[in-house]
Amino acid sequence: MLISQEVISKAEEIADQVIRNGKHILPTLARLCLIATFLEDGLRMWFQWSEQKDFMNSSWNCGTVLATMFVLINLIGQLGGCVMVIGRWKVSIACGILFFIVVLQTLAYNILWDVTFLFRNLALIGALLLVLAESRVEGRSLFAGVPSLGDNKPKNLLQLAGRILLAFMFTTLIRFEISFLQIMQDILGSSLMVLVTIGYKTKLSALLLVLILSALNLYHNAWWTIPEYKALRDFLKYDFFQTLSVIGGLLMIVSLGPGGVSMDEHKKEW
Repeated sequence: MLISQEVISKAEEIADQVIRNGKHILPTLARLCLIATFLEDGLRMWFQWSEQKDFMNSSWNCGTVLATMFVLINLIGQLGGCVMVIGRWKVSIACGILFFIVVLQTLAYNILWDVTFLFRNLALIGALLLVLAESRVEGRSLFAGVPSLGDNKPKNLLQLAGRILLAFMFTTLIRFEISFLQIMQDILGSSLMVLVTIGYKTKLSALLLVLILSALNLYHNAWWTIPEYKALRDFLKYDFFQTLSVIGGLLMIVSLGPGGVSMDEHKKEW
């Protein structure tokens, strides 16, 4: 069933109004959501120091020293990177540190062989690329009026790569179940993610995805309802904060727009 142009136009008007009203808090909210998984994991390294160290030692048989170094790097790297991103201080270095942590954990926890976790980590990298793109926008705004001489190209490529990588997150939420609601959820979510990836009706599509992902996250990953002694609690908690970080990436798209390499941008030239 095709949605009429009038309905789409009305939805875009509402989305634009929401974005205009929240333009001062959107970037900060996006950053807070984005660092959520790193902040939670960094704090877990602090509060579960011994457990994390013993887990790494038993998994890799690497010895106490290397296991301790792994936990320490994760602790300092993640908490330090979070502070730098929120404080907007040396954001490119902060993103580099957090990117290194994602790669390190992907290798250390054998995530390479788990498609679901690998795709979620790729989405996390996509969200970091969008923070990097936003920092380039802020940097140029300090020199407003000065000719850019093509400085937009790296930012546009970062935004394109970020949008593509964020799509991996939604593929992990697709469930092949024979139920009307699940099928509709899969179709709607996949369609919106394709629109975000190609950069068409980008802000509206990203905003709708934020609403859908937020609802699914609260429904499927309600870790606070699980008793502390159950292992499921930690699993859902990890899932919850990772999804929150991807929501942060989508909010960054809502705030920044799709960038130059997108259908929305090309439409302006027609």
